[in-house]
Amino acid sequence: MSTISATTARPDAPPSFRRELFAKEDWWAVWIGLGLVVVAVLAFSGGSSLKWVAVAPQKWSSLGELGAQLAANASRYLALFALWLALFGLGVRTLGISLRQFAPAFAFVFVGSWLVYAIGVWDQSTRYNLEPPLVALLFGLLIANTIGVPAWLKSGLRVEFYVKTGIVLLGAGLPFTLILWAGPVAIVQAAIVSLVTFGTIYFVAVRLGLDRRLAATLGAGGAVCGVSGAIAVAGAVGAKKEDAPIAITLVILWAIVMIFVLPLVSKALGLPTGVAGAWIGTSEFADAAGFAAAQTYGGYAGQPGIAGSAEASVQAFTLMKVIGRDVWIGVWALVLSILATTRWERTGVDSRLDGGEIWRRFPKFVIGFFVASAIITLVARGYSYDQFKKVVTPDLVGPLQGLRTWAFTFCFLSIGLATRLRDLATAGAKPFYAFTSGVVVNLILGFILSTIVFADFWRNLGQPAP
Repeated sequence: MSTISATTARPDAPPSFRRELFAKEDWWAVWIGLGLVVVAVLAFSGGSSLKWVAVAPQKWSSLGELGAQLAANASRYLALFALWLALFGLGVRTLGISLRQFAPAFAFVFVGSWLVYAIGVWDQSTRYNLEPPLVALLFGLLIANTIGVPAWLKSGLRVEFYVKTGIVLLGAGLPFTLILWAGPVAIVQAAIVSLVTFGTIYFVAVRLGLDRRLAATLGAGGAVCGVSGAIAVAGAVGAKKEDAPIAITLVILWAIVMIFVLPLVSKALGLPTGVAGAWIGTSEFADAAGFAAAQTYGGYAGQPGIAGSAEASVQAFTLMKVIGRDVWIGVWALVLSILATTRWERTGVDSRLDGGEIWRRFPKFVIGFFVASAIITLVARGYSYDQFKKVVTPDLVGPLQGLRTWAFTFCFLSIGLATRLRDLATAGAKPFYAFTSGVVVNLILGFILSTIVFADFWRNLGQPAP
């Protein structure tokens, strides 16, 4: 592939750049994500919120209860559908897809995503390990590999558009001030784990002959916020469509295993609740699964040989996983997108990239992630962590996280609908071996850091000062 010389490209650069701002999927994801963040901030400043439109199924135990929820919130769901249809429809229109073509396909995706969302909040979902990303993938794969996906539906399967928008919104839930709130111990431990685990998975995957983009996607899934990290990096490095489902499946598989293994082993070793919570936060791969494991161990507080309070387990997990490790999503996405653009695509003399070409290929939604984080950081200045959780999260960050979950669910379902099982099978067992190597390192390293190196900090977490 030959590149356009700087001399030839420079005169057309300004108008080309202006067209790109409203003619590229990356930029539309930025505008949609940041637009929602700005509107949410303005509403919050005026004493209002986006909570009404950011509706989602709540925990239910019977179909009658679920049906009653749907009937009571029908107008809110219609407004949410109209909002997403207008935003995504405007974007796909610039890509040459008419709204008349996109609307019925997106309606199917929206209804399917609601079903997935509802299954995920069923009061028995934890018992049967029905994690929403996995349910979405399996639901989509079932349709795609049995009755097939009709041609009219394919215009609504905008996997990258949905995930890029979700990643921009993800930035709103990770303000830079989280680093200060987490404290140096959580940040240092999370940094060590993130770097070592990613390096292990990536090195083993490459040595096994896997593509570097799949290796990076697997590494991010193990190093940071499992599913979110995997899909963020998959988009940032331009991974193949089947790479993200492979990583997501492995993340959820090991996350489910760790729900049972970590609390049981911690109890057998008699770990204090804070120490166990830190180990769970270091070694789990999904927030929901890790929270369940930490909460389970917190229930052991007060039993013979188990020191610490029940709250300390969840607090330590939150510091390590939800704050300490999750903030690395943006870092890995940024670093790996630059690496993929500048190094992995350089395959010959004619493919050397100049500055303009690097910018053209750089995933712009990564910029949107950091801008969203910066906006919420400005809003959060002056708040303590407890104040942020009580005041800012319910009315500002919470609704944006809800909208992000919808965007990610659209993505997961679309991945399943667009994937054939034979595409996943071509990867073989090598991704499993690579990811599992990171699991082993994660467990051992996390245990050493939590029970030896930083044990005093985690043991005293939540305890009154002497």
